Amino acid sequence: MDHVADDIEQRLSVAAEVLREHEVTTHRVADLRVRIDQLAGRVAQLRERCVDEEKDVARLESLSLTRVLASLRGARDDLLARERAEADAARYRAAEAAARLDALRREHQAACARLGQLAGAPDAYAAVLDAKERHLTGAGDPRAGRLLALAEQRGRLTGELREVAEADQAARAAQEALQQVRRKLDSASGWSTYDTFFGGGMVASAMKHSRLDDAAQAAAHAERCLAALRTELADVPGVDVIAPRLAVGGLTRFVDIWCDNIFTDLAVRERITQAVQHVEQCRRLVGDVRVRLAQRAARDRAGLGAIENERKHLLASG
Repeated sequence: MDHVADDIEQRLSVAAEVLREHEVTTHRVADLRVRIDQLAGRVAQLRERCVDEEKDVARLESLSLTRVLASLRGARDDLLARERAEADAARYRAAEAAARLDALRREHQAACARLGQLAGAPDAYAAVLDAKERHLTGAGDPRAGRLLALAEQRGRLTGELREVAEADQAARAAQEALQQVRRKLDSASGWSTYDTFFGGGMVASAMKHSRLDDAAQAAAHAERCLAALRTELADVPGVDVIAPRLAVGGLTRFVDIWCDNIFTDLAVRERITQAVQHVEQCRRLVGDVRVRLAQRAARDRAGLGAIENERKHLLASG
């Protein structure tokens, strides 16, 4: 094959790889936009809930009929503590959701910036196809058409293999984050058992709640890792079907596990157990994702090997 065809083959492979990235980035931008809109609605709802909870606290703290009736029942302190706890929980939920929204928006901005950099990919690919068509029209070598077709396939497979590697890196980060959540929950569970059944007292209670804070922070990080993984999986055909299942309710809004009217140590212990179950479910899903990604990577590498073998055979046959 002549030097012109050689050049077109190389250009076609590169153009196909870049076009593949342009396609998946376009899909990523659209997917992130939908998720941002959904989460923005959730944040608005949670902020409205904060306002309502604060009103309940203010009503009990002010001179009102509600306060008088609560005092007469001898329950004002309990009611006020409950309302304050619910207001704190509402603020926590709103702040956690807002943090996730900010992370999604940063990811969307980065994807939009990359899409801008790739804006010329479709035109560049079309230009190479035109050059390919002109060359094939004037070339007499019967191998030229197949070699150029193999170059295009190689470019697309190379791009897909890169996307698989990026998704696996995100999955590995999610696994590590979930493992850290599990460790924090196990620690909280130990202190909760001591506090509940062995009369741990103020020290044990304080340690338990400190461990719950640690677990909540670790879970917030894990949720961000899972969100990043969902985005990466959207770029890998055949594996992205798992992505929607990664948003497991008890983990994505981790605070809900123990912020809903919990006033007994036994209830806290039970919800820690529920949280562990949610984390383990996520870990199994991520493990399944990594197995599928490894299978896809092996298939892509085999495809690239077959392309290279056929190319070498064609070039050696003339």
